[in-house]
Amino acid sequence: MAYSINAKDYFNTKLYTGNGSANAITGVGFQPDFVWQKSRSAGEGHGLFDVLRGVTNRLQSHTSGAQSSQAGSLTAFGSDGFTVGGSPNNDAANGNGQTFVSWNWKANGQGSSNTNGTINSTYTSANTTSGFSIVSYTGNGSAGATVGHGLGQTPACFITKRLSGTSSWGMYHQSTGAGGFMESNSSNALQSNIAYFNNTAPTSSVFSIGTDSINNTSGSTYIAYCFAEKTGFSKFGKYLGNGDANGSFIYTGFKPAMLIIKCSDTDGEHYHIHDTKRQTYNVDNRYLLANTSDAESTSSSYAIDILSNGFKARTTNNSTNGTSGGSGRSYIYLAFAEAPLVGSNNVPCTAR
Repeated sequence: MAYSINAKDYFNTKLYTGNGSANAITGVGFQPDFVWQKSRSAGEGHGLFDVLRGVTNRLQSHTSGAQSSQAGSLTAFGSDGFTVGGSPNNDAANGNGQTFVSWNWKANGQGSSNTNGTINSTYTSANTTSGFSIVSYTGNGSAGATVGHGLGQTPACFITKRLSGTSSWGMYHQSTGAGGFMESNSSNALQSNIAYFNNTAPTSSVFSIGTDSINNTSGSTYIAYCFAEKTGFSKFGKYLGNGDANGSFIYTGFKPAMLIIKCSDTDGEHYHIHDTKRQTYNVDNRYLLANTSDAESTSSSYAIDILSNGFKARTTNNSTNGTSGGSGRSYIYLAFAEAPLVGSNNVPCTAR
């Protein structure tokens, strides 16, 4: 079967080197609507920017802090990438001589209002082809409130963040369900509390929220990043560890370009990020942590193989492939494609 989605039209990883002054980063291949960037060579914080919140307005995946304006951060979205600024406060986005990675998604530009749900989203930038939307809304504090996501398909994963006050990132993942949430700025395991997503799974038009500050304090502003699964482009699943260096194989149906893995049943394990630009061959033991500001590292504890149709754990460590009491630990993952298993030209994707 051939797939029509060209993954690089909707997601791409771009590496760059900071110069300490205005720096136009090109080669993304499209105008990104969501940019997540991180210094590889220094312990600088993550920077998350999107077209709805506007340039210089930074969120950080490793903290619960509110949105802040950083003049030396991302200063423009361009037709083939983005621009990062000079001083002040540019070390985290463009420190002179530092190496950086950026992960870039295409949504649908500035978007429009969405009246689905009991809370009208101020703006929803939705790309139904790739299954990605950015949603801006204001909380009403009511249990069971719903917000339109614009995907026309049930999200497999969505992440919310309060902009106007301190609050954790709250992640819904279809593999863990709506009875709790993953706190994606920490190393905590699944938090069991039906209040966060009202114990209600999302639908093809809305997602549900409870009364907690992570997604629905009355009068507070929020951003949500929503993802639906698309064959040959994205996959949001789970697997069990086997405690063997010849570890579990996880089928995605494509070669992952970016992969985030988290142990969901054990506290103390991080969200670790792999991609095919920072490490171009297997075994891939080069990682960044979404929930810390640590510089890029290599460790056999995080080793995986990235394959033409999925990925395979290559460690006995609890971070990726552990067991406990004879049972495999549970892991969730978010994967975005470099190429589908079979492309539109009917040429199979090969492993690296």
